[in-house]
Amino acid sequence: MAVHKPISCGLDFATVPDLSNCLGAAKEAQYEFICIPLVHPQFKREFISGVAKNRPGPFTRADMILRTSDWNSLVVGKLSPYINVDSKIPHVRENSEATLNQELSLALHLGLPAITFKLTDNIDNNVNLARILNNKMVAVGNIQIWVQVPMENPLKQSLTYRTDVETAIESPWEWWNGFRSLCDFDKKMGVALVMSHDLPEDNEIERWLGEPVKCLIIPTTLFLTNKPGYPVLSRAHQSIIQKFCSLNIQFILSGANRYQSISYYYNYMDYIWKKGYQPNGPLERYGRGYEDYLQFPLQPLMDNLESGTYEVFETDPVKYAVYQRAIHRAIVDKSNASQDKGNAKTILIVTVVGAGRGPLVRATLNAADMAHVAVKVYAVEKNPNAVLTLHALKNDIFGSRVTIVSCDMRNWDAPEKADILVSELLGSFGDNELSPECLDGAQLFLKDDGICIPQSYTSYIGPVQSSKLYNELRQCHEKDKHPLAHFETPYIVYLNNKYQIANEQSLFTFSHPNRDPVINNTRYEKKTFIAKQNSVLHGFVGYFDVALYEDVTLSIVPRAHSPGMLSWFPIFFPIKEPIQIKCGNEIEVHFWRRCSAKNVWYEWCINKPLPLGIHNPNGRSYTIGL
Repeated sequence: MAVHKPISCGLDFATVPDLSNCLGAAKEAQYEFICIPLVHPQFKREFISGVAKNRPGPFTRADMILRTSDWNSLVVGKLSPYINVDSKIPHVRENSEATLNQELSLALHLGLPAITFKLTDNIDNNVNLARILNNKMVAVGNIQIWVQVPMENPLKQSLTYRTDVETAIESPWEWWNGFRSLCDFDKKMGVALVMSHDLPEDNEIERWLGEPVKCLIIPTTLFLTNKPGYPVLSRAHQSIIQKFCSLNIQFILSGANRYQSISYYYNYMDYIWKKGYQPNGPLERYGRGYEDYLQFPLQPLMDNLESGTYEVFETDPVKYAVYQRAIHRAIVDKSNASQDKGNAKTILIVTVVGAGRGPLVRATLNAADMAHVAVKVYAVEKNPNAVLTLHALKNDIFGSRVTIVSCDMRNWDAPEKADILVSELLGSFGDNELSPECLDGAQLFLKDDGICIPQSYTSYIGPVQSSKLYNELRQCHEKDKHPLAHFETPYIVYLNNKYQIANEQSLFTFSHPNRDPVINNTRYEKKTFIAKQNSVLHGFVGYFDVALYEDVTLSIVPRAHSPGMLSWFPIFFPIKEPIQIKCGNEIEVHFWRRCSAKNVWYEWCINKPLPLGIHNPNGRSYTIGL
């Protein structure tokens, strides 16, 4: 299915003698907005002392040149480049502070959608600038600040040919990270990433994909000329731009026009955008519109699922086909084993627990038909509304081979034990929808040599950076809950604007049937990760994989994700405060799965690189009801 979302591309102007003409030229070339200096770049003002202190006349154009709606949507303002509020010279610093406040006040007066400035050094030389901008963001609710950061440190180019000394070049990400940390990760501050001829390593690009990148600034000097005479970018630059398209960013074209029309650049960028924004596969298409949207995990044991939820699950093109393959293998093995014992051809008993609206019942009947084995199927479902659908399917499709049981599987007194027990009670973390507790109860009506599908499942966790999710959680407040409740609750989320700091590791494993004399589903594990590069830890992302039967598996773990499967998004475990991580740091996390007579919950804490208090103690913020 084609994606028709248009590109949002702006045009940067170094100076603007006539604002209306600039807007007209940009609009004629199809650009959506322009980026202009708030004040002429060479018009310096003196507020403390000097000959210009009492200079008469306005310092810039009047607001009536444009309508308010145009200021609000068509113009991004640039702060004067000579402002230096961190100067060690007192009068320069004070004069710069007054200049900055004057321009910020103007931007607010005009109602600009965003203002932007260049960050050219680390936080040691920008502390006062961070303070002033942070104060403004705290005081004013609607201001957006785009911090221009080069994708590659300009010093790197100048030292490319030096072999006499080994020089460590600081990544511009460090500049950004220090600056936004001082501004308390304010969601109104984003990155305007400036592309360069030299491109950083892939791991640095991946880290930027976990940042609030608002736009890419693309200098016209990066463009090459193809044979027909039109501007194009190198394949390396194209590839990077397409990676950022998934963040739904904007673009700004800067620099002199080197072609007959400035629209040539726009047309090419629109072509790149359409290629990059188009989802690559079924999961990307399915997740479009749900990126980084926090959802509470389902609790199907406590709550009856709605029809729409069942419908979403049933549209998965992969899961039920794999289930059917596993059931077919199990039916064939049980049938062969029975014949090897000299038994006459018998009817296999298959019990489907948590049958929902019947997709696993259908898969079971299809598998039996493929194996040419007679089966009797018990479809056990506690949701009375889903049972209505099962009865309709029995009358129209399933027939006499299926018996409908409207009951909680843990309370059912089965008339006969099953050869094969089938369920799909798995959540995004494997056990988080209480599959262990349900199947431990249901295995009472499984024969001693019976087969359970699934046979086992394992959860995985990995440390992740996502300031977007962190800021989403900071906005959540509920009067009757603990102040940290939203940072102590796991969320189902299709992560997009994120960077995974280290590869995920396996956590908890559950196997079925569980023949232990004393069944204990509590768990505890300590995991240690090594950071691949400097980053910021905002939480942990969770996945799972499952062995349905022997080597028939499903997985949402990124490196082994079942192609085309849609049923599960990852789970996200936040932490209370962001933690600055250095390359090579150990990240030591402790995870508990706790159980009581009424609830199951998770607790987690970090011990390295610095201790951070235990999250969700005693399930105070989040539990899964039994």
